[in-house]
This record gives sequence, structure tokens and C-alpha cells, in this order.
Amino acid sequence: MSSAQPVPFLKGHGTENDFVILPDPDGLLELSAGTVARLCDRRAGIGGDGLLHVVRSAAHPEAREMADDAEWFMDYRNADGSVAEMCGNGVRVFVRHLERAGLVKPGEVAVATRAGVKRTHLAEDGSGVTVSMGAAVLPGGDVTVSVGDRSWPAVHVNTGNPHAVAFVGELTHAGRLLDAPDVQPASAYPDGRNVEFVVDRGARHVAMRVHERGSGETRSCGTGACAVMVAAARRDGVDPAADGEDATYTVDVPGGRLVITERADGGIEMTGPAVIVAEGTLDPEWLHA
Repeated sequence: MSSAQPVPFLKGHGTENDFVILPDPDGLLELSAGTVARLCDRRAGIGGDGLLHVVRSAAHPEAREMADDAEWFMDYRNADGSVAEMCGNGVRVFVRHLERAGLVKPGEVAVATRAGVKRTHLAEDGSGVTVSMGAAVLPGGDVTVSVGDRSWPAVHVNTGNPHAVAFVGELTHAGRLLDAPDVQPASAYPDGRNVEFVVDRGARHVAMRVHERGSGETRSCGTGACAVMVAAARRDGVDPAADGEDATYTVDVPGGRLVITERADGGIEMTGPAVIVAEGTLDPEWLHA
């Protein structure tokens, strides 16, 4: 893409997990880690917890094999520019953008991600987006999360991204969460980890804070909320695959509320809001500086 050509962007959020959105159907933008970090900078850029690069699957080398199943690929980047497999809140905002741009209609929408094709349902009335997140994997093994002089046992859950889920007495025990809490053994998370701190709010109702790898503390994390739901369910003796019954938990995040259902077949569905708040064009000289 010519450096003189203005580059369109949008800004959106899902439960205040916010994203810079770059529509690039033909995959012409070259996005280095440094460029992504500048765009996500909250003082010198647009600002966001991450970046949603919107590309047709057929135009992206990592997604071409999924093109028959999903026209659009969510090339997701963390705020520091690093690549991530999946972002649950990001998928909802991604689909909301596609619908707003007239590229898809309300109803079922498939999205290609580095964690595979995700099935979504966009409500006709715009009330929210449901994402089929796939099944959780619990690798097992003892994991410990530490902040300062406090430590807690944690549950290792992978929901497309790797998570360490710790149940604590108070959410303030998590500290500032700007830096990643210590997780041992480090070998359990060779590609980095996201860490959730969880408290109970009621029956099948929990609240969480999260440190997302590459972004620090965020207002919400979709794959993290799913990991928290699974960890809480197992702690409560609930296992839909074994019980033969779906289970639904409400997960409060600093930016709002998500509803997570684990189906008897192991699949997880997440429902929550997705909002586009602004659109404009980037100064090409700034972008390519």
C-alpha cells in the first residue's frame, strides 16, 4: 500500500476491552510489531488493548486453508505488537465491524483465527454477539501464581490462549497487574500466559481481573472469562460432559458482564456486547514513519 494513501481505521470495544480495527481486505498493509505498538499507544497513537487486522482469509498466508469455511480472517495482535492466537472480545467486535460495513448480515458468521474457525451469532436487534469458542483444554499439573508475598494454586486452562486461573479472597490481592504475575512452573507456559484472579459473587456468578500477556491489565478478556468459567465449574463439581447438562455462569469483568455456557458436548459459548465507537483515517506519514 502506498505510504501516501490514507489508511482507514475504526475503534471498538467489547466490555471495554478495546481495539484498533484496520480494514485491509486484500492484505496489503505491512504491520510490524513496532507499528502495531504505536497504534495501540494510548498517548501517542489511537490506543487499544490490541489490534484487529481485518483480512480476507484467501489473502492471508496463515488463513488460506480456512477460506472455504470463513471468508474473513482476524489477524489479532497484542498491544505490544506480538501475535496472539485468539481474542474472544475481539471476535465479537470484529463481527460487529463486518456487519456495520455491510460485509455480513445478522445471524451466523464464521471467522477464521489462529485458533481455528470460530462460529458466531450476531443478534438481529444488535443486543450482542455469541461466539462459539470451542472446547477448553485442562493440561493438568500443579501451577502457582504469586504477587508480592502472596501465592495461590492456579488452574491451567487453555481456551485458544493459555490461562492461569487463581481463586482469591479479594480482587485487590492481584495488585496493579501492570507486570505479569509470577507463574510457576514457567515451563507450563512456553508461549507466555494470561493470569486471572477470581472471586465469588453468588451461585454460578464470579468476578475477575486479568493480566493479558503483551497488554497488561485489561478491562476484559473473553478467552480468560471462558477459562474462569471452566475453572469455577470444575471447582464446584460441575462438568457438563460428564453430567450431560449444559452449565451457564455469569462472569463480571471490570468493563461489564459476560455470560458463558459450557455445553454437554464440551463446546463453550460466550455472549456479550460489541460496540464500534469511532472511525477515521490515519495520517500516512505518521503511520509509515
